[in-house]
Amino acid sequence: MNIRRTAAFLLTGLVLLSCAGCAAAPKKEETPTTITVWHVYGGQADSPLNDLIEQFNQTVGKEQQINVQVTSVSNSNSIHELVLSAANGEPGASALPDIFSSYPKTVMALPDESILVDYRDYFSEEELSAFLPAFLEEGMVKDRLVVLPVAKSTEILFINKTIFDRFSQATGVTVEDLDTWEGLFEAASLYAAWTDGQTPDIPGDAKSMFVHDYYFNYFQVGAESLGEDFFQGEKLAFGPAFQTAWEPLAQAALQGGVWLKSGYATESIRTGDSIVSVASSASILYYSDVVTYPDNTSEEITIISRPCPVFEKGKKLVIQRGVGFCTVRSTPEREQAAMTFLKWLTEPERNVEFVTQAGYMPVTWEAFEKELPKAIEGLTNAKYASLYQAYLDTQANYEFYVPPQLEAYLSLETALEDTVRAQLALGRQDYLDAGETGLERISLDRFRAFREIMER
Repeated sequence: MNIRRTAAFLLTGLVLLSCAGCAAAPKKEETPTTITVWHVYGGQADSPLNDLIEQFNQTVGKEQQINVQVTSVSNSNSIHELVLSAANGEPGASALPDIFSSYPKTVMALPDESILVDYRDYFSEEELSAFLPAFLEEGMVKDRLVVLPVAKSTEILFINKTIFDRFSQATGVTVEDLDTWEGLFEAASLYAAWTDGQTPDIPGDAKSMFVHDYYFNYFQVGAESLGEDFFQGEKLAFGPAFQTAWEPLAQAALQGGVWLKSGYATESIRTGDSIVSVASSASILYYSDVVTYPDNTSEEITIISRPCPVFEKGKKLVIQRGVGFCTVRSTPEREQAAMTFLKWLTEPERNVEFVTQAGYMPVTWEAFEKELPKAIEGLTNAKYASLYQAYLDTQANYEFYVPPQLEAYLSLETALEDTVRAQLALGRQDYLDAGETGLERISLDRFRAFREIMER
């Protein structure tokens, strides 16, 4: 009996020790789902998106076991090349990330666009209706929503108000006169005459008031706003509206009021060679608050923003620009993790937090109408406050134009940009030789030469 009692005691002890061991065993942690990202917003060490990704990882990501890892921050052209190299399996190419920044042209160049998810499989109709329709429209490729907008830009009128105010006081031209293309180019001609007149002993040294970064967009949106198709298949349609857009631009350029050299508008604004520009709204990051003149003197300036000009008889139409995010097909877990992050990033308040640090527009109605006005009140930088007010005015009063997806789009754009500048520069020299009486004839001659080159 003692033996039986001792055995029972030992058995009970072993059971208790076994249970105690079970209670003390460490709980096995779940392995987080990691998704990788290539994007274009800032630098690797200084990026507003990287900061937000860290915020996501520490909050929602931590709760839902999702880790977003940025593996490349570059420009859109570099990412385009990297994506195509990876998709084509080129030797030494990196593997595709889960999410990458992209224009539709990158998707169209993929050997198999079905490697990307269709966001309509993950976003409900109600969720998609929160986005501005034109922003979603650009992301549609072959009836699939494969590029999701997270931040957008458009074209904005930037003005060096410091120098413009001097010109305005001397001539009576106002900022409001620049609201139409006709008024802007008339002002540019007056500016050329005004600056030329300041040095009567040096004839023909007029300064340019205006510079446009994208003449292709000027003609494209201009023709469409006047009710005419800009494209005819894979070629350009040179209809009456195109010539309506040509004439005021050409005449102001021949008189010296338009900057025609290569490079971005930010450079000629920085040197004082021009004082008004139309450029991508995202270029606000590169507009200097100081002008440095050729004699090495400099002055501080104020840059203000206004919506893009329109033609007097055209509708208020403006281009929308900017990459979106593509998501690569992988596993259900990683795809769902990517959607969780993207939905988080495009929530109105957070989306406005992101875009106001990066110089872009938000992508949803609520972000524009509710969150952005509140954010503007908190901006301490007057240059950015002016830009975001121009965004609000644009969204409220303009229709966003979505360029067509054409194979020849890029080649047409490059050819037009180069040819317009070259022909107007030749016309400027012709005008200096012939004088004011030759203005209309030279404009027409240069248009004919331009069209002949483009139609070859």
